[in-house]
Amino acid sequence: MSFTELGLSAPILKAVADQGYETPSPIQAETIPAILDGKDVMAAAQTGTGKTAGFTLPMLELLAKGPRPQANQVRALVLTPTRELAAQVAASVATYSKHLPLRSTVVFGGVKINPQMKALRQGVDVLVATPGRLLDLYNQNAVRFKQLEVLVLDEADRMLDMGFIHDIRKLITFIPKQRQTLMFSATFSKDIRTLAKSMVNNPVEISVSPRNTTVESVDQWVCPVDKAKKSALLTHLIKQNQWHQVLVFTRTKHGANKLTRHLEGKNIKTLAIHGNKSQGARTKALKEFKDGSIQVLVATDIAARGLDIDQLPQVVNFNLPNIPEDYVHRIGRTGRAGASGFAMSLVCADEFAELSDIERLIQQILPRRTEEGYEPIHPLPESRLDRRPPRAKKPKKAKPYNKSAHPRARTAKDAQPRRAEHKDGQRSSDNAQGRPSGNSKKRFSGGQGGNTKSNSRPRFSGSGNR
Repeated sequence: MSFTELGLSAPILKAVADQGYETPSPIQAETIPAILDGKDVMAAAQTGTGKTAGFTLPMLELLAKGPRPQANQVRALVLTPTRELAAQVAASVATYSKHLPLRSTVVFGGVKINPQMKALRQGVDVLVATPGRLLDLYNQNAVRFKQLEVLVLDEADRMLDMGFIHDIRKLITFIPKQRQTLMFSATFSKDIRTLAKSMVNNPVEISVSPRNTTVESVDQWVCPVDKAKKSALLTHLIKQNQWHQVLVFTRTKHGANKLTRHLEGKNIKTLAIHGNKSQGARTKALKEFKDGSIQVLVATDIAARGLDIDQLPQVVNFNLPNIPEDYVHRIGRTGRAGASGFAMSLVCADEFAELSDIERLIQQILPRRTEEGYEPIHPLPESRLDRRPPRAKKPKKAKPYNKSAHPRARTAKDAQPRRAEHKDGQRSSDNAQGRPSGNSKKRFSGGQGGNTKSNSRPRFSGSGNR
């Protein structure tokens, strides 16, 4: 089958051909016709199999036939969990729509909001966004959804797992009920499938590979090593094997920074990418890693989704992830689109539980190779494959709404100054005759008002900070 058989128009086919693609991937061959038919879709496919083009191409085909967007209106909305993935999807939309009269833009946090508001003023056909920044823009009347036709949740499982369910449900109340909804993800757990199905209407379910499996073209193995020797072993492997491009995953931001300093000290060009880095620094690090200016990119799981690097040869798990599904996404950065790659994990005895969870999830025992000179003093226990299905995780609960963090959302009543009450119900700022008391300026003075009795001290005592 070729792209010409999928019902796409000439401008889109030309854009696809410009990228050198002739044959659709399995996920694209199944999803594109279903989306063009106007059906809701839930699609599960391994990372690197072409999910993004699977929804981008038919979405652009549908939008090309409709009316242009009005001011601040959006016709198609793509939600992603991370800034990197948002930028990657936006780049894909721009690539495949370059021969169409469609406008698109991307919005996410970590950068100034004014340029994003300006880009939305004329209206856009496709908006790619992270949930938090999109809600900020909506609350400032910078974006509206009266013309919305298509809603896409990319990496839906990750979005819900990261606690975005509250934001997503709030956004759902703003958009038209009559819409086409598409959910794309690498994995769908039982609980997440239940949540997802509540947002779509009679969806077509598409799965081109078993859930929570890894790409066969990726050579995976485990290197047992003591925790204290991991940095030295990684340095040894990079230099001995002459790795010129390797993506290394750590569990924490502090660990990423520490490892980066170690590798830099060994004359290995390295940068780190994680949540504490500014968006500009993250974008710069990705660019330099892609063009070969740096040899090693050390990342936390924020980069496990959305990184699209052609022919990335090596992925190293410096620490195993706490969530076993994240292992699938991490190693999915290599072996993309049928290319070969390899992923190794440096595992100490303390991480045996995480290793067991991963092997249980992917239903295979990972082979082990010990590096000479780095044999662990504390041996890694032998694995035994647990055939029982892994327990489903509950999505994170949304944090309670904090009015003080959103001053614009406070009501007029909230804006009135609050006065502390005595235990007998009298206002501390008024005396029995209704006149201001002498210590009214010290509303939360902690008993420093002179004649205030111990049984009638203001409720909020101390420094005055509420």
